[in-house]
Amino acid sequence: MAQITIRQVPDEVHRALKAQARAQGKSAEALARSILRRGLFPADRPRPGDLLRSIWKDTDLEGVSFERDRSGIDAASFE
Repeated sequence: MAQITIRQVPDEVHRALKAQARAQGKSAEALARSILRRGLFPADRPRPGDLLRSIWKDTDLEGVSFERDRSGIDAASFE
């Protein structure tokens, strides 16, 4: 797992992080990891499938069919 160093963290931020971590029974590092994870990957962010579905949600696909191409695949030739 990777490690990072965050420089020039204001004293009040460091104190607040340590106080919250202590209140939650965690280390300051564990709480910082959790805060980063939630900030970068929020639970309510749209997933790719949801975005694709939203593009087509109002489209009338009555009578439309999609045929799968079942033809063989030719191997790549590097000659």
